[in-house]
Amino acid sequence: QGRVREKAYGKQKIYFADQEQLPAASDAELRGLDGEIAARSAQLQALQQSCRHMEAELKDLNSSMTTPEIAREIEALRKDCASYTEKLERMKSATNHVTPEEKEKVCREQQLYRREWRRRKRMATELLDAILEGYPKSKKQFFEEVGIETDEDHGVVLPATV
Repeated sequence: QGRVREKAYGKQKIYFADQEQLPAASDAELRGLDGEIAARSAQLQALQQSCRHMEAELKDLNSSMTTPEIAREIEALRKDCASYTEKLERMKSATNHVTPEEKEKVCREQQLYRREWRRRKRMATELLDAILEGYPKSKKQFFEEVGIETDEDHGVVLPATV
């Protein structure tokens, strides 16, 4: 009937409506269609923006806690608060407070003992290194023969400064 035309591209054939049989649109109709396309494009943009906004709102709502979850969380926090308040009251009412003078005395003693520990460890290390200079076996074998146990053998670390 001549309504469909065929166009061959190598082995492929394309069929399309014969546009010569369609009525030609006037300039006014084309401008009207262009205006309608612009209006629909603006409408599409507005709808897409609204959709993105609603998706973001949905994501926020899905990630937030529900009312029962919030109620459970509030109850747990109230229990924690009550236990901490009770612990604080016990601490305030305790009669065995440490005075600042006692604390300072203990800190000074710890510094003294730490300094002495470091000094004695250094002296022992220097002495053992001097002995090991002329010893034919390894340091580990010497320690085993003599029966020396080091801090490192027992996982002991020098305490940090307070």
